Amino acid sequence: MNVPISGACDERFVAVRDAFADNFAERGEVGAAVCVMVHGEPVVDLVGGWADDARTAPWQHDTLVNYYSVGKAVVALLLLQLVDEGRVGLDDPIATVWPEFAAAGKEHATIRHALCHRAGVPAIRERLTDDDLWSWSRMTGALAATEPWHEPGTRHVYHTNTYGHLVGELVHRVSGEMPGPRLRTLAASLDADVHWGLTVAEQQRCAELLWAPATSLDAIDPFTTEGDAQMPLLSYFNPPGYSSRGVVNTPQWRAAQVPATNGHGTAVGVARLYAAIIGCHPILSTDLLAEATRVQSEGPCPVLGEDVTFGLGFTPTSARRPFGPNPRSFGHFGTGGALGFADPDSGVALGYVMNHVIPRWQSTRNRALIDAVFASI
Repeated sequence: MNVPISGACDERFVAVRDAFADNFAERGEVGAAVCVMVHGEPVVDLVGGWADDARTAPWQHDTLVNYYSVGKAVVALLLLQLVDEGRVGLDDPIATVWPEFAAAGKEHATIRHALCHRAGVPAIRERLTDDDLWSWSRMTGALAATEPWHEPGTRHVYHTNTYGHLVGELVHRVSGEMPGPRLRTLAASLDADVHWGLTVAEQQRCAELLWAPATSLDAIDPFTTEGDAQMPLLSYFNPPGYSSRGVVNTPQWRAAQVPATNGHGTAVGVARLYAAIIGCHPILSTDLLAEATRVQSEGPCPVLGEDVTFGLGFTPTSARRPFGPNPRSFGHFGTGGALGFADPDSGVALGYVMNHVIPRWQSTRNRALIDAVFASI
């Protein structure tokens, strides 16, 4: 079956189009889109493949897809903008704006700790259901009540799902707005098609997520597990659908606000957001962007099972997961390989989204696209 690919590509970046086509021909891509901007100007805007498992619906330029942890940087951006406005400080205790969070020994956890995965709440201890997942107040209330898994600020543990409720509730408490509506306002100003909480009409544009987690996961009950293994399991599976397992293509999931995990958007939308961050009229101040994209925490992580590096919501480039060759680049991967990043030195901003999930962040597909971009500069 021929794979449909359409869109625009500057002749200088033909290597990116070739890499995109090779992802379908050689690397198992089903449906995807990639957008590259240089100094705010689009040089690549390609879509290809299929938005459904049956391979009957071609991917369109307005196709939305769940991009998982790409959204962590987006919710962090909303909080960082409030820091920029002087409405909250990086080293203010979380409890100054969210008093309930002080429960169980978390009174000294700070905004900075929340942003760089050092707040001590990578998992919720209370048993939750997927009905709870659709309730923002239920999720944030349970998170605030959770006893920390370690003393906040003493180490990092990737808040794989709780990050969105933690940072998102800080946005809510400081601004009075929920993350979804606040993102809509920002995205509208940038003409960036990125969202939490899709309307019924927007759901009609969604690609089907193709992901079959191991069936052995179906039998997991984190509450029957003890010791060091319990916290990572709770982080992924409490509530059971927190990582999207079993709910990903449902209307409830798409309509909910789970900012660390269920952001939906287009590649152009993600690229426009990053282009604005490093643009002539940036949406973050220069000093705060430098602080947010430098290494804030590094070392082993029991959830990810490897050494990792965190900034404030953004991930600084690293030898293991590089965003090109330049040292100031930053961004965030998502499960399956989705990606948003920017490089201030070259002016590159890239968005890449896809629907065939490979259960890891960096993949041969996004690696090929990144390499092709910088080979074309």
